[in-house]
Amino acid sequence: MAKTGSSKKIIIAAVVVTCAVLLYAVITVKNSGQSGKKRSGNSIQTTFSVKTATAVLTTLHDYIATNGEVEAQSSIEVFPDIGGKVVDVSVSLGSPVKKGQIIAKIDPSEPGSKYALSPVTAPISGSIVSTPLKDGATVSTSSTITTIGDVSNLQITADIPERYVALLKTGLRADVTLEAYPGIVFTATVSRVSPVVDATSRTKEIILTFDKKDDRINAGMFAKITLYTVDYTGTVTISGDAIVTKNDKKYAYVVTADNKAEQRELTLGNSVDGIYQVLSGISAGEKVVVEGTSTLSDGASVKDITHAVQSGTAETGTQAGNGSSQSGGKE
Repeated sequence: MAKTGSSKKIIIAAVVVTCAVLLYAVITVKNSGQSGKKRSGNSIQTTFSVKTATAVLTTLHDYIATNGEVEAQSSIEVFPDIGGKVVDVSVSLGSPVKKGQIIAKIDPSEPGSKYALSPVTAPISGSIVSTPLKDGATVSTSSTITTIGDVSNLQITADIPERYVALLKTGLRADVTLEAYPGIVFTATVSRVSPVVDATSRTKEIILTFDKKDDRINAGMFAKITLYTVDYTGTVTISGDAIVTKNDKKYAYVVTADNKAEQRELTLGNSVDGIYQVLSGISAGEKVVVEGTSTLSDGASVKDITHAVQSGTAETGTQAGNGSSQSGGKE
């Protein structure tokens, strides 16, 4: 009987302890849930710093980047009247000549024959624009002694890849830079487009005429050409940095009047150098996030620090130049 009473006491004690543990657990869970809701209700929403740019109506100028060579508009190759050896060359590259002037002599004689010299004369007035052959060179009647050109009127010859042929026409404008004058832009206009495509190089030749005569430009110079082909007008444009891709769709974040990030789905048009036309989704005048998009979600609170950063830059100096992204053009 003593053992039975002791066992009952142990069982009762165990039940009491178990109930106490369960009651404590229920109270703890309930208080925990109430405490979490309270913290959530009183929490401070995170604000993200962003930089923005105002969407504006902009004309995009599409272009072809290519190279060319400056040469005389009118030039003529000089040939000898007879074959032999070149002797007594009296001109050099760049020398001015007049029509009928002797520029070299040819010795057509052979050992044992009578010595005689045949003069080579300039067929037109101008300047020597290609290096003349040196004394001792052997020539025939089809050999070019030199080239004479009118260096007072210069042009640029350039070869355009076949894939851009449909864009070529006279009147297209171009910006030209020369290695001798870095940072200086000379303007030119397409004056002639070849009617055929070269079957070997798969290119079409174009001729550009400088808009203004400039004594700094010399025949034979290497030219870098930005040939403007198409203008895209009438739509808002934004930087490619503002565009976010989700599930193969394009979006951007617009900052609203209450400093919220509003996600907009975009329909994009043409692009040039990382600047895109927006056909729908954004209106002119709206502020679009261009830095800080990776941390944003629709409805997130934002702080636009664009003007603060610009003010800080202005205070420290203004020697940095404006960047240009011409890599997006056609080459």
